[in-house]
Formats: sequence, structure tokens, C-alpha cells
Amino acid sequence: MKTILTAALTGVLATRDQCPAIPYTAQEIAQEARRSVDAGASIVHIHARQDDGKPAFDVKSYRCIDQAVKELCPEAIINYSTGAVGIDRDTRIAHIKALSPPLAALNMGSMNYAIYSSKKKKFYHDHIFENSFADIEFYLEAMNKAGTLPEMECFDLGHIQNAEPLRDLGLIPNNACYSLVMGVLGGIPANTKNLVHMASSVPNHAHWQVIGIGKVQWPLIAVGITMGGGIRVGLEDNFYLKPGVMARSNGELVAKAARLVEDLGGSVASPEETRQRLGLSHAAL
Repeated sequence: MKTILTAALTGVLATRDQCPAIPYTAQEIAQEARRSVDAGASIVHIHARQDDGKPAFDVKSYRCIDQAVKELCPEAIINYSTGAVGIDRDTRIAHIKALSPPLAALNMGSMNYAIYSSKKKKFYHDHIFENSFADIEFYLEAMNKAGTLPEMECFDLGHIQNAEPLRDLGLIPNNACYSLVMGVLGGIPANTKNLVHMASSVPNHAHWQVIGIGKVQWPLIAVGITMGGGIRVGLEDNFYLKPGVMARSNGELVAKAARLVEDLGGSVASPEETRQRLGLSHAAL
């Protein structure tokens, strides 16, 4: 089975002070999408940014990105974020209603979300990431109406189980995807044992991918590939090709991931193969 490879292009927190390659503008994001698909990605996961790099949550910003990506990289499968802290739920889902992307990220539970520096003995980005069942239902209803498949982001084992009552309500389609996010402070620790446990908890029919945050990305990806899961790389999650070597684009990270798949005896899925595998209703453009 071919490996589905996702590129997370920009995220919401990282800045060019941390990594000069982080794209901000719609055109820059589109260029990074092009580089990523050329290197082997079939899905591009996108957070909107303002031109100065600040997070953007408005429909206009997402529409500009949508147009730029489709013009420069029409075969890419677009996956927009709905995650946010301190943003009302109508705003978090408005761009999905307006643009009907093939995929959209859906956070599957509330959690502490922080970055801690042991060197400075200080917490950074110390937030409560709130995602109540009522809000998740609200987002799912909007996604189902838009024809958008949920990519369910699970930061801990309980988040996988959170899908079950929503599935029982008929809100989660059978082909919804699970993302196993590891390495965020407040979520499940990133190690092979926990990845195996999380993957074994996903329903048998479901597609899943592993998302490793920071330096744990590469070893977790290797495990994910050998277990038959999808993989995600990109500047949202990790800046480095190897210790001390920062990537100059998302394309470099994708190219390394694709080589790893091939070195382990596999191959990456094309955008059209990914559409068929995930049962996406959006035809290739």
C-alpha cells in the first residue's frame, strides 16, 4: 500500500525569526505547496497568515490562499486548519463553509497546550486548547454540509475514543482520517510504544497518519511507514532535516520523507491515488 504524504506548510506559531523559510503570503504558501507536491506530497495542510506573518482566521485570507494554491498547484489536495485559541467557533469554521475544501483538520478534544524551555525555565504559548463535544459537533455538521472530510487530530489516546459517540450520532463518515499528533506538551509523549498503542486504537477500516512535533518527527515517521500509516512533515512541525541542518523549504522536508519511504521499500501515493484511497468526493482539477 502506498504511503500518503502530507506537507504542513506554515502553522500558526512559527516565525521567520525561528526559520527563514516559513511562508506568510498567499503566493508564498502556494509556492511551498508546489515544491511539496513536486517532492512527493499529495496533501497540503494550511493555516492562513497575514502578510506580516500574524495568524489569520478570516475567509478573505483563506480565499486568497485557495486561489493561489489552485492556480499554481491544481492537483494538490487542500486541507485547511480549524484549530485556534481564543477564536469563536463561527470564525473557526467560516472558511470551510465558504470554500468547501476536500479535507479540514478537526481537533478532537480539549487540552493544555504549551512550549516549555528547560534552558530558560519558562513556559511559552501556555494555552487551554478548548474543543468541547458541542463545538466538535458544530464543526462536523458544517464539514458534512460542505462535503469536507474531517482529518481528526488526536493529541492523546482519549481523543481517538472521542470520535465514537460522534460516529454513533452519524456525524463522522466512515472514511474520516485520524492524525496521531505526538510531542506537544499537554498531549501524549512521543515514542514508538505510544505510537503503536495509538495506531492500534484506531478503527480497523480507518486511514491514520503520524505527526511528530520537533526532533521526534523523523524516527516516528520511520515507524509510521513500517506500520502502514500515512506521514506528515513540514515547517509547521519541524524545521530540521537533521540535527543542525535547517530546511530551506517544505519541499526539502518532503523529499527526505519520500526518500525514507522508498528506502524502506515503499512508494508515495500521488494526489489522485490519495483521492481514491480516502474516498474524496472532490474530483481532480
